[in-house]
Amino acid sequence: MEEEQSHPLHNTDKELIDAMIIKENPSDNDYINLARLINRYNNFPGETELKKDLIKILNFWKISNEELFAKTRFIWSKNFRPSDTTKDMIGSGFDTSN
Repeated sequence: MEEEQSHPLHNTDKELIDAMIIKENPSDNDYINLARLINRYNNFPGETELKKDLIKILNFWKISNEELFAKTRFIWSKNFRPSDTTKDMIGSGFDTSN
């Protein structure tokens, strides 16, 4: 059996997932993050534990995949912009100013 692949963003995503898994009152940003992480890992050949944790979050928040994606479409339709991002989270983070 082949060894499971590890995603390049595993460490960053794991921290985010660990913070979300205990949130009782998720914010719009939390819903957006959960949806994007589900999309990121949906067809990824590995990261079984992260995928299980994403399902745990859905169950803890009592929301289905379909409800989550409907909710995030509505959030984005209200001109949502993530407020707690850093410049490193946008695009590649490569600084071409020099």
